[in-house]
Amino acid sequence: MILLKVSGLAKSVYYYTLSKTDKDDKNKEIINKIKEIFINNKERYGYRRITLELRNQGYNINHKKVYRIMVKLGLKPLKRNKRKYSSYKGTIGNIADNLIERDFNADKPNKKWYTDVTEFNLRGEKCYLSPILDGYNGEIISYNTSKSPNLEQINDMLNKAFQGKNLEGLILHSDQGWQYQHQSYQQRLKNKGIKQSMSRKGNSMDNGMMENFFGLLKTEMFYDQEDKYKNINELILAIDDYINYYNYDRIKVKLKGLSPVNYRLQSSN
Repeated sequence: MILLKVSGLAKSVYYYTLSKTDKDDKNKEIINKIKEIFINNKERYGYRRITLELRNQGYNINHKKVYRIMVKLGLKPLKRNKRKYSSYKGTIGNIADNLIERDFNADKPNKKWYTDVTEFNLRGEKCYLSPILDGYNGEIISYNTSKSPNLEQINDMLNKAFQGKNLEGLILHSDQGWQYQHQSYQQRLKNKGIKQSMSRKGNSMDNGMMENFFGLLKTEMFYDQEDKYKNINELILAIDDYINYYNYDRIKVKLKGLSPVNYRLQSSN
């Protein structure tokens, strides 16, 4: 108590500080797990996802406690970059109606799919990513990464997506890019019994699920991280790694704390 008199510190403040210290001493295991999850996910998780992952690992913990610890440790997740991603549009046309009408979610797999092409520009070198996303769980069904936005890229993506699946009645939604206006693309969809859907001219949010995915992808592995990649080939490998991580490991709050693939597998049981 002599130290209190010398410092002029109130007893209440001293005991409050002491209790806080003791609390975090008891939380060493939780603190280490929070650090581990944060680092393993390359600083992409905020307190909500870390709370869900802790619960997945058997820890019964409140999100407020996780938030307090993360603030104390200075663990700040990557912020969503406000830069708009570059989507390769090509010539605008009018081939198909908008069958989605911004009702993006689906109640089962292979009911609503979304596709688009986005451009990555790495110090003047470019590559183009063309994925298909399932509206049921946000899973990337298939994709192709190419140094040229050509029809071969789209056909390869479709080949991977169609393999072994009965897709009769599926809606495949896109923007009005030239790839989706091409007769061969339209015919391939018809041959599988797929209904083609297109966004309205100038309405990027008509394809909001793809917009959100591209924004997330570039925030978490590209924007402000370009210096990590020596060349475009390294970037393409990083895109492959991210999509695998996104499908199998990256948990989503709206998927009950599961990754897209795990949610689909659990729902099918």
